[in-house]
Amino acid sequence: MMLFIITGTCGAGKSAMKDELAARLSPEQYTCVDSDEVGLNWWNYAGTEREGQYGADTLTAAFRRADGRHLVFVSCMAPHDYYTKAAVPEALSATFYIALWAPDQTIEQRLRARPKERGFTTDEAIRPHIEYNQWIGRNRGKYQLFMNTENQTPPETAEAITVFITGWAEERRLHG
Repeated sequence: MMLFIITGTCGAGKSAMKDELAARLSPEQYTCVDSDEVGLNWWNYAGTEREGQYGADTLTAAFRRADGRHLVFVSCMAPHDYYTKAAVPEALSATFYIALWAPDQTIEQRLRARPKERGFTTDEAIRPHIEYNQWIGRNRGKYQLFMNTENQTPPETAEAITVFITGWAEERRLHG
């Protein structure tokens, strides 16, 4: 079993990838899960002593859904949270981080264009996402795949990710 974590700040294009990839990857071999759909709510963790556990808990729920298949997990989870807080199944043989990124002004435009009920209506609401985006950009060399989504359509981004994922899966199949 391999884990492919697609990460990025809000507005980087993660949610669009879940459905695009699910349509491209074999459901017998892969499970695509967005952290937003595992039944846990961030607001139940925010501001509590469990706040730092949210990412690990959503990943655990996603592993259950994968049921032994390769897992494509779409989440804002930062690599340092994964490597220090998440428990993984013994069957997991490899983890790959795929970062989606766009210039700050693009992220801000995308967030401001969302419906008001999503909460991105003030600079204060957007600032942490821009800061995380900047962190991802500064650390681009730490990801196995880093993608600038500014001028790519979701299908173009999904195709590049599909090639990456299936290439690694084939490599593991051939060479263990």
